[in-house]
Amino acid sequence: LANNKNKMTNESSIKYFIVQAMASTMLLFSILMIQMKYSMGWESEIIPSMMISSSLLLKIGAAPFHFWFPEVMSASSWINCLTLMTWQKIAPMMILSYCIQMSTFMFFITISSIIIGALGGLNQTSLRQLLAYSSISHIGWMISSLIVSENIWEFYFIIYSLLSLILVLLFKQKNLFFMNQIYSASNMSMEIKFMMFLSLLSLGGLPPFLGFMPKWIVMQSMIE
Repeated sequence: LANNKNKMTNESSIKYFIVQAMASTMLLFSILMIQMKYSMGWESEIIPSMMISSSLLLKIGAAPFHFWFPEVMSASSWINCLTLMTWQKIAPMMILSYCIQMSTFMFFITISSIIIGALGGLNQTSLRQLLAYSSISHIGWMISSLIVSENIWEFYFIIYSLLSLILVLLFKQKNLFFMNQIYSASNMSMEIKFMMFLSLLSLGGLPPFLGFMPKWIVMQSMIE
């Protein structure tokens, strides 16, 4: 994330490091509390479990632990943005799958992520911040899919990663960072602009595009 030529990038990398260090410290402390529970005969494990979940949710940028994610994304390169939106979420989500269960806390996290991600993306002019809030919203859906089935989460994550990859490569190739650049770009054909528009709609989960399919599967599975 760090870049000697860009002070904003260095600031975002430090912010990312501090947040991840805090989350890792909280995770290790929670594991230590669980070990002490077994050795000292404590009965309640609600607080350590919530701390483990919170530390993992902080790592992936789920609401209301999302405060750092849009800021880091807005100062990162497109490749680093893609890494933050996809690759960096795999390990925390896999660990979360071992301890996740439907509770009031996880229901609150899921709903908060979906709503904050959707509302935060409104009136955004920065493409990187738009994808950041879209990622927060998708985290809510991915947590829901993880509660239902790991296979559904894997399918959802693959579709989300594919759509994110297409958009990031298009934005990187055309050196786009703001919405008005798409409209005013004279070096882009109508086909490329149309592809970007369809990819954004698909990432938003609008039917009948590809991005709607995993959301529909999650909704069906939760109803059943």
